[in-house]
Amino acid sequence: MAEDIIRQIVEDEEKLFLILGVGLFALLGVMSMITKTFTAIAAERTKREIAAYIAEGTMSPEQGERLVKAGKRSMSSWCG
Repeated sequence: MAEDIIRQIVEDEEKLFLILGVGLFALLGVMSMITKTFTAIAAERTKREIAAYIAEGTMSPEQGERLVKAGKRSMSSWCG
C-alpha cells in the first residue's frame, strides 16, 4: 500500500517537486524557529549574567545598562 503511493509520487515529477518543495519550506521554518529560540535563550542568559555582576558589585548599573543596549543595537543591525 505505502510502496504503491511512494512509487506513484516518484513517477509523477510534478508531485515529487511539490512534496520536496513543501518539505524544504517546512524544514526552513522549523530551523528558523529553533534559531530564534536559541537566540532568545542566549539573550536572557546574558541579561542574567549582567545582573549577577551588578549584584556582586563588579559592574555598575550604568555599565550593565550600556551592555544590554549595545547588544540590542547590534542584533537589530543583523536584519538591516
